[in-house]
Amino acid sequence: MNLEKVVFGFFITLAAALNFGFWTGEIDNVAVHNGAELAAALVASLIATVLKFGDRTQLGAVHLATSLVADLNLIVAAVMWVWATQASSSGMTPGHMSVIVSMSAGALLANVVSVVLMVSEIVQARR
Repeated sequence: MNLEKVVFGFFITLAAALNFGFWTGEIDNVAVHNGAELAAALVASLIATVLKFGDRTQLGAVHLATSLVADLNLIVAAVMWVWATQASSSGMTPGHMSVIVSMSAGALLANVVSVVLMVSEIVQARR
């Protein structure tokens, strides 16, 4: 068993799972979306991105691209969260939460693509 691949798979799957946990729920309901879970999803996604550097294959390039898309979406969502809670005079509104959850949904799509690529790579290696 290759420890590097285990760690890689762990963080890709963790990023997707945390992002799914944050994304789940009514899009504009502030009470069902936790900022700490968004932060954890962002950290896991950033770690997964760092682990993807160095793979010089075409599949590695696509893995890195999907990870960068997820990172960008989660960073925008986190910045929006901080802005809404710290700088906005109205505080966190359903409109703000809708934008944050929508950005998280984009990241979730990128995470799903990354997990599918990882699984397809494993299936092809077995043949």
